[in-house]
Amino acid sequence: MIGTAVFKTLLAALVLAFVTTAGVAAASTPPHDYIVLNYHDITATGQHTPPFDRVGVSEAHFADQLDWLAREGYHPISVQNLVDAAAGKSQLPEKAVLLTFDDGYESFYTRAYPLLKKHNFPAVAAIIGTWINGEAKPDVPGYKPVMTWAQVRELDKSGLVEIASHTYGLHNAIPSNPQGGKEAAVTTRRYDAATGRYETDAEYRTRIATGMQKSAAFLKRELGHPVRVMVWPYGEYNAIAVADAAKAGMPITMALADGKNALPNLSVIDRLILTDDPGIGQFSDIVETQRAARVQRVVHVDLDYIYDADPAQTHRNLSALVDRIRDMGVSTVYLQAYSDPDGDGNADAVYFPNRHLPMRADLFAYAATQLKTRAGVKVYAWMPMMAYKAKLPADWYVQEWHDGKAGPSQHIYTRLSPFNPKARAWVGDIYEDLAVHAIFDGVLFHDDGILSDYEDVSPAALAYGHKHWGLPTDFDKLHATPAMRLAWAKHKSEYLAEFTDELTARVRVYRPYIKTARNIYSRPILQTDAEEWYAQSLPVFLKHYDYVGIEAMPEMENATDADAWLKQLVIDVAKQPDGLAKSVFELQTVDWKTKQPVAMPVLLGQIELLKKAGAINLGYYPDNPYRDQPKLSDMKREFAVQVQP
Repeated sequence: MIGTAVFKTLLAALVLAFVTTAGVAAASTPPHDYIVLNYHDITATGQHTPPFDRVGVSEAHFADQLDWLAREGYHPISVQNLVDAAAGKSQLPEKAVLLTFDDGYESFYTRAYPLLKKHNFPAVAAIIGTWINGEAKPDVPGYKPVMTWAQVRELDKSGLVEIASHTYGLHNAIPSNPQGGKEAAVTTRRYDAATGRYETDAEYRTRIATGMQKSAAFLKRELGHPVRVMVWPYGEYNAIAVADAAKAGMPITMALADGKNALPNLSVIDRLILTDDPGIGQFSDIVETQRAARVQRVVHVDLDYIYDADPAQTHRNLSALVDRIRDMGVSTVYLQAYSDPDGDGNADAVYFPNRHLPMRADLFAYAATQLKTRAGVKVYAWMPMMAYKAKLPADWYVQEWHDGKAGPSQHIYTRLSPFNPKARAWVGDIYEDLAVHAIFDGVLFHDDGILSDYEDVSPAALAYGHKHWGLPTDFDKLHATPAMRLAWAKHKSEYLAEFTDELTARVRVYRPYIKTARNIYSRPILQTDAEEWYAQSLPVFLKHYDYVGIEAMPEMENATDADAWLKQLVIDVAKQPDGLAKSVFELQTVDWKTKQPVAMPVLLGQIELLKKAGAINLGYYPDNPYRDQPKLSDMKREFAVQVQP
């Protein structure tokens, strides 16, 4: 396993590898951003009826897109332009765009290349070794011929096309879990059904290192020179693979993610994938916005509701859930990765292999993949920050001041203290193990990340506060005035967020592209001095996370006027820079005091109220697929968004 320190070392090595390749230091003037577009097959005609290859773009639309780029002042660039600009030898033009084509289909040579020559637009063509050598067939619907070596050599000598590796034999999915699921070979620990074991760390590292060397060697052998670009199959990569690609002579790599790229870093370049044969209207929107303004519709899913001791029943439950999520038309699922059968918010076990906690079932990775591939949603792993039930030393846990002395916290959450280095490392191990064994899009940190105005008074916490924040170690002095209590709370708010940054860093060794979200209670937003009682702050959350999950639950908060309460919550969030854009307002579908579902007219009314008040991103918890709560037909109408890949 790799810790944060090793991750930073790997990244430093990658930067050094690139600087060595470039030969000179980066430019002192700020370079322009650039975007990268990703194509696959260029088809003779548009494909609009299933089954079809969603990443196929018709020749007519592709021609229109090149015309539009030229007309709108975009400047297609080459990989060499990027290398020179990153090295400070030149500067990218404004509205720079790089065109890339994956998989090495014959259509690139017969349809795309003539149009590129017409416009004198450079491009990157990524070749798969086993496909061009006839060892494996393209893994897309129908037969799609790939280029010959003679065609690839002609492109390579043209001066217009950069040939890249799309790996030799890693553009496939390998067994990844006991349910028979398969995941991207580059980032998956192979599961052996015969032995019931996963690939070890050493075995995985050997396979990837060997694979990168082979992925560079096959092109060098056929082209007569090294290639410098690795294009990751399915966009899946990690720090280990990136480092091994650099060692194999490919320090520039390309993934799949929306957004612009900034120089000088070329170790992983994000690309906007083009799907569903977009016309000019859709294409221009993708290029101009990079899909940055996507509306979030989020469903919290308890995996405890899906798990059954009978694996066949678990499979049926999961299949029904996936169908429901797909039909609802939401964008994102916050999927529980831990087990909490008694509902107290503490993790008793987890749903993935790990080194510290019981594994209730090896289910999270399979469920996440089913939701991603069949329902087309983003999946965030919903995990506790600190609330874990385990047989660990007492001094690892948060301590509370009560009855005139420090003792175990009386809160329902049994929280490990982030001030204890061993506890921090223990939690980090669990997050790292999650990242090793599952593919997901983000992490949602649970609402257990709180410390009251009487917590944490463990010796480690008090010593840290005194050394780093200049606070007294005597509780009476620490708690003497409102100003002192609030100062203590603000330090703790930032400290807890920095703790999640550390957890995120450990995840990103294996899943570098993940987004982050964290749940926050509503009271610290509506009443700013309530930070003293929670150690939670909306400005701190907005600074540290991609999204903030606001518990917009008036019934839970005993609001006498739910509508007025929700409106005020939106108003207060809107006061913060990016407050509305980065916040997900999470409604409750169950009144936990009465244990009854919130009536659908009430829930739908709250959804409509939040929209009118200016809320952009909405979510709800919990989802009960067995009782159709909330009602699917209503949610399809009032909650759905247009899902984009």
